[in-house]
Amino acid sequence: MASYLYYLLPAVGGYALTSLYFLKNPQILHKKKQTAFYCTHISHRGGSGERIENTMGAFTHAAEVGTEMLELDCHLTKDRHVVVSHDENLLRQTGHDVNISSLNLEELPPYKETLEVTFKAGHFSTGSDRSFALLEDVFCKFPHIAVNIEVKENNSVLIEKISELVKKYNREAISVWASVDSTIMENCRKTNSSMPYMFTVKRALKMLLLYYTGLLPFVPLGESFLQFYLPQIINREYIPETWILRSRLVIFLIERLTLRKGMFKHLRDRGIQIHLFVCNEEQDFKTAFAAGATGVMTDYPTLLSNYIRRHKQDT
Repeated sequence: MASYLYYLLPAVGGYALTSLYFLKNPQILHKKKQTAFYCTHISHRGGSGERIENTMGAFTHAAEVGTEMLELDCHLTKDRHVVVSHDENLLRQTGHDVNISSLNLEELPPYKETLEVTFKAGHFSTGSDRSFALLEDVFCKFPHIAVNIEVKENNSVLIEKISELVKKYNREAISVWASVDSTIMENCRKTNSSMPYMFTVKRALKMLLLYYTGLLPFVPLGESFLQFYLPQIINREYIPETWILRSRLVIFLIERLTLRKGMFKHLRDRGIQIHLFVCNEEQDFKTAFAAGATGVMTDYPTLLSNYIRRHKQDT
């Protein structure tokens, strides 16, 4: 046993030191990613706390107050128009229990006059614009603003049409594929590999495992963005449906395991941007940037813009 440890301990110690060295100096093994844009201010659903979510009114307002990225979701109508909407079923947003895919574009009902902010329980937004936006209209009006396009369904026609619009408006460098599902992301990347892309949940968990086993510095990463919940908002601003996430202990453990400054610094040094969401209070902005986030996603773009102006040196 003693002779076994004689060889094992130096090997483990050498591995740990080597891993730590490359964790702090990733440029030795990896070329730093160079994305076409860098953003600290991301508007979730166009800033759904200040205008009706995902409308042109919301996107316009967010752009006017200085957002650097619009986050949105897309679905396909029956007549194959790419519309911006978080939900496929319109009950929450319009009061009509109908799917976007079953309606033609002109049949889409308007949004409700007031809409509860998903990540600010008990708070509601309103606005004069209650119409669903077309992705093409977003691209036309905001040609220089980055757009994070989340795809929630593995619909090849939808993905192909999104890619066609991205190419049509020559914005592959500033349009980002996003999905929590690895199968969907694989389809997105296969359709258009020129667009930068986010970590999926599976890939993020794998990256976390690589970090804790010391292997992360040695593994190439194709993703350019990590998008992750700020754990502190769960059960305060956002009440999850999953019962296990309602446990304070579980959220505490998630916070301790994921908000690792050393890991975030390593990713930043490799050119990977880190966006924490959905932060809707100044204390959450402060926590996110202090943890090492390069950007914050919010439903309140005016609040975030004011915070960034006052704390320029901290972001």
